Amino acid sequence: MTEIKDDILASLAYFDIFNYPLTSGEIFLFLKNKYEQPEFDMALKCLVGNRHIFQFGGFYSLKDDYAVIDRRIKGNKKAAELISIAEKVSDWLIKFPYVRGIAISGSLSKNFADDNSDIDLFIITAKNRLWIARTLMHLFKKLTYLVNKQDYFCMNYYVDEEQLEIVEKTLYTAIEIVTLIPLQGDNVIERFYAANTWTRNYLPNKIMRVSSAKTVKPSLLKLAIEALLNNRIGNFIDNILMKVTAHRWLKKTQLKKVNAHGSVMAMDTAKHYAKPDPKNFQTNLLRQYEIKIANILHPPQNSLAQ
Repeated sequence: MTEIKDDILASLAYFDIFNYPLTSGEIFLFLKNKYEQPEFDMALKCLVGNRHIFQFGGFYSLKDDYAVIDRRIKGNKKAAELISIAEKVSDWLIKFPYVRGIAISGSLSKNFADDNSDIDLFIITAKNRLWIARTLMHLFKKLTYLVNKQDYFCMNYYVDEEQLEIVEKTLYTAIEIVTLIPLQGDNVIERFYAANTWTRNYLPNKIMRVSSAKTVKPSLLKLAIEALLNNRIGNFIDNILMKVTAHRWLKKTQLKKVNAHGSVMAMDTAKHYAKPDPKNFQTNLLRQYEIKIANILHPPQNSLAQ
């Protein structure tokens, strides 16, 4: 099989892990090498003709099963509803001190949601004030439990302006970065994109979108609070909050407390970032992906004989 066909199958294989079929345009954007459009179109048509992949209307899948297409269509519709809510949520969260940018992440950023989906948010804060911002936002989140709206406020990944580059450079993190949906902070989102152009090494066709985020217009209250803490006292508070939060989360992990999805709660923390750390999730996902590709490109001999 030619390289371009292998790359098409690899793109479909990654999203097949999540039972998510792709359009031809999406397949092209997630190819690991650059190709001319006519060459891609011909290879895709050939794979469908040979039944290596299956076409249902405008969608392509490794599975000959319309159920995955129906699941995507319903998931896209639900996602549109949640994205609209996320935009309103971000209008509120951007008012918090030291919050500079907000984007949708997770499955919702891939335009998919179901009845159990959360609104996962990627937050960028001011330099060296991540932990003050995060603490204030999560104190607010505790109040949302009173009205059963906590799933709308899943601020689960933070970076600050000091370290916009994502250190972990894998296909997984590349896809997560390029699929973010910017909501707030056009300037800082653009700087985040500029700091992570390494994603092109994995996805050369997927240029990160021109930021569609709103421009941040800080209120007088936000400016006043930040002015009070832009000093050594603020530095001290931020460092203390980081240590307290890291210790609390370590204890949760040691006690094997689970979240609403049944995963053991864990968080990876440092001065300039805070992110979920479900045990070996990324490693296991990429291993599953490599196994799936190997089985597609080099199927076991017994399956060939059948």
